[in-house]
Amino acid sequence: MISAAASDAITRFLAHKAALEAASNNTIAAYERDLIEFMSFLTLHKGEPQGLAPLMQVSVQDMRSWMANARKTGIAPRSLARKLSAVKSFFRWLAEREGCDPTAVLATRAPKFNAKLPRPLSEDAAKQVLETVELQSKDDWVGARDTAVITLLYGCGLRISEALSLTGADAPLPSTLRILGKGGKERIVPVLDAARVSVDHYISLCPHDLSRDAPLFRGVRGGPLSARIVQMTMQKTRQQLGLPATATPHAMRHSFATHLLSAGGDLRAIQELLGHASLATTQTYTQVDAARLMEVYNATHPKA
Repeated sequence: MISAAASDAITRFLAHKAALEAASNNTIAAYERDLIEFMSFLTLHKGEPQGLAPLMQVSVQDMRSWMANARKTGIAPRSLARKLSAVKSFFRWLAEREGCDPTAVLATRAPKFNAKLPRPLSEDAAKQVLETVELQSKDDWVGARDTAVITLLYGCGLRISEALSLTGADAPLPSTLRILGKGGKERIVPVLDAARVSVDHYISLCPHDLSRDAPLFRGVRGGPLSARIVQMTMQKTRQQLGLPATATPHAMRHSFATHLLSAGGDLRAIQELLGHASLATTQTYTQVDAARLMEVYNATHPKA
């Protein structure tokens, strides 16, 4: 249980994140869970619900106790680091509005963890996926739909949410798409002929009316296609092909970036195509490329 004042502060903070920083619904939900969990711990730790005044006096010891308690639950370092980031973001916001000193919170060091590298598919595996996706459905139009979506992820580097946000007004696909990505960041993405042909084929078979304002990709009953359906189709495809569990829809986007880089693509250009706010995020693909190079070296060099 948390105090009414703390609950109200969280609500106002989340409204700020949604309105001014254009945070996604999933991000907002994650912030809310993490902050309620943090406030609930403070209530138990202090023996009573914490209002705004006590919150503004959180100490270094309080933060250490919270992190120690979280570790006891077996939480992964990466997840704990994410929770700490949410708490810090909230206290920065609180400090700006209430004039408190957030030093104790902001000085708390995140646990160390090894950053996970993207797990792209090989070029051959990506091609096999595109050729096999349609086989997962008995209905021709559903198979064409799934192929079109996966082709957009791999051919244009779209996120699932971005592909599923396309509407009838986007069809037939132009030579470039204007995509609104995370944080409201807009980018222009070239459309490959293969992606255009794939989407056109789906449209020609789709039994539902694809009006300009309605979603382009539809579920079997005519409603918007859900990301979960795309994920399940990809799961069936990778099982059929014997691919690892890391072969997810998002891995097709990773594959797009990695294969462009391997072919000599410019890192800055790839950053723009993916819609990454920071070049550091895109640079993880250089590590993937180097890791694959070392795998080939170790597997083939006579002295390796």
